[in-house]
Amino acid sequence: MVKAYAALNAREDLKPYEYESKTLEKNEIRIKVHSCGICHSDISAIDNSWGKSKYPMIAGHEIIGEVIEIASNSSMHKIGDTVGLGWHSGYCNNCDYCDVGDHNFCSNTKKTVFSQFGGFAEEVVAEEESVIPIPPKLNLEDAGPLLCGGITVFTPIVEFGINEKHKVGVIGIGGLGHLAIQFYKALGCHVTAFTNSQDKNDFIKKMGADDVVSSTDQVTLKNLGAKFDLLISTVNVSLDWNLYLNIIKPRGRLHFVGAVLEPIKSSVFSLMAGRRSISGSPVGSPKNIKKMLNFCVEHNIKPIVEHFKFSDINKAIEKVRSNKVRFRAVLSW
Repeated sequence: MVKAYAALNAREDLKPYEYESKTLEKNEIRIKVHSCGICHSDISAIDNSWGKSKYPMIAGHEIIGEVIEIASNSSMHKIGDTVGLGWHSGYCNNCDYCDVGDHNFCSNTKKTVFSQFGGFAEEVVAEEESVIPIPPKLNLEDAGPLLCGGITVFTPIVEFGINEKHKVGVIGIGGLGHLAIQFYKALGCHVTAFTNSQDKNDFIKKMGADDVVSSTDQVTLKNLGAKFDLLISTVNVSLDWNLYLNIIKPRGRLHFVGAVLEPIKSSVFSLMAGRRSISGSPVGSPKNIKKMLNFCVEHNIKPIVEHFKFSDINKAIEKVRSNKVRFRAVLSW
């Protein structure tokens, strides 16, 4: 039997839960979970915020662990490998997107949380293509959040060819935003942090931000002028998006990686003035996760983490739910 922590109903404390270990199918790998980050998407799954949850719900998709069993026809990994698993636990591997390595665009992805039992457990099963080798020089204790939070803010770098010539603004300096600052600064970009938590200013600058600006001060935002090539929003609340569109350069974009549940309100004239764009993306492909992990090793980038034992999982979830964790929470057995 596999020991885990499960939500039995929405918005309730997780309870100890046991289930029978799954028999491996074609191309699957069994991973012994050493640690697992807590993402806001896990909270959404536990609470059924997206209306897709089924109970018992075993969340957790920022997994670091060890390969302990491999299906007979699997060849990408070997027993004892240190690996990671993020939002996706499998792909069709037979569509136009999978064929060119853009697995995250596959319409038949399996979700580590919603398609199966996730990483708040002693073990997890996934298809080999979704299992990511962890570079030896990466700090395993802190690496879990890179598998979701990290790749989410790294993906725009690859998709839009961001480089040292670009001016980037990061809206919201939490679990995603603090990694975005590190990534974009390591590229050589001029990085501005937008936050409504003024007590973080000195800390944010130590992480690499060149400037820190209030995310809700309309006068300050208007006075910035059209100076940004990319604004990346990591928040899950609505802001005055027209104000932000108006501080973007011609051909620049406002890009969403935070799951704002309300419709995005914007003026067409704000978009037409300078051919600005609004876009969004979730997580990323296995090839880009590997690229991101190597980038982290090269530039010594790591999440700022608070560590909890799995026995304290409800305490950790409550801290994440109330935005009192700086900046990511990681559970370990």
